[in-house]
Amino acid sequence: MKAIVQDAYGSADLLELRDTDRPVPRDDEVLVEVRAAGVGPEVWHLMTGRPYVARAALGLRKPKNPVRGWDGAGRVEAVGAKVTEFKPGDEVFGNCEGSFAEYARAKAAKLALKPANLTFEQAAALPVSGMTALQALSGKSRPRPGQRVLVIGASGGVGTYAVQLAAMYGAEVTGVCGPAGADLVRSLGAAHVIDYTREDITDGPHRYDVIVDNAGLRPLPLLRRALTPRGTLVIVGGEGGTGFFGGMSRDIRAVLLSPFIGQNLRNLISIARREDLLALKDLAEQGKITPAIDRTYPLAEAPTALRHLEKGHPLGKLVITI
Repeated sequence: MKAIVQDAYGSADLLELRDTDRPVPRDDEVLVEVRAAGVGPEVWHLMTGRPYVARAALGLRKPKNPVRGWDGAGRVEAVGAKVTEFKPGDEVFGNCEGSFAEYARAKAAKLALKPANLTFEQAAALPVSGMTALQALSGKSRPRPGQRVLVIGASGGVGTYAVQLAAMYGAEVTGVCGPAGADLVRSLGAAHVIDYTREDITDGPHRYDVIVDNAGLRPLPLLRRALTPRGTLVIVGGEGGTGFFGGMSRDIRAVLLSPFIGQNLRNLISIARREDLLALKDLAEQGKITPAIDRTYPLAEAPTALRHLEKGHPLGKLVITI
């Protein structure tokens, strides 16, 4: 089968389209004939091996799985001996490790049937980013009607879903993005847009009940100043920071500080769960969330997609078609 393969950590220049063996699913896995795969920051972390502390799980000297990709959508080709939820021919989406390939293995527990009203490309743009936004706006950080929510990185993959979810919950949403993303963010439900190239999140008169920070570049004291005294900050992922720890040092400070102040500061690393995929499926089929796709690339141009992700500030998600 054709796949995008990487033998060592580094830039997109190391990604190669090669013929490789078709994976064989384990007892609790599904073999998916991949039709489309999402491109997000998680793939960049797998490619670069950064932050370096993550290599304890990804592979110390080189990637354990040389095939890139993390989420996708396609048709079930075969199922493992213990899989009862799916059968060959089912259209599915979810966490497919090594999804930049014609076929990929996936844990059955991290898949769901594809939303009936979405294309494979749209469905591939939904799993990681959609689950992250859903988990960011859950529990204490789920906004109540009328509360103010600030989404930083509102035009990106996670941000576009966070804006839609917060608006669906009845919040007054402000999105932070560059000037090119303003129209998109408004169309997704944001009442206000802050152009980060011209103003700061603390410039206006309002403070926010919930802040979802997808960018990872703003210092913790600045984020806290933008919060109400009892507000909730959700720091998504570990962007920014040093090569070894990434943004984790800021995240750790937030978690350690939170018990001693009135504000609730949390760090979120998304976990793939079928229950969240099913929730996203329902929301998509009801028309309450819609994937925003910047552009699609054929499998052979996956390196170009990763370069665009790193430097181009995509509006929504990038998707690989297979």
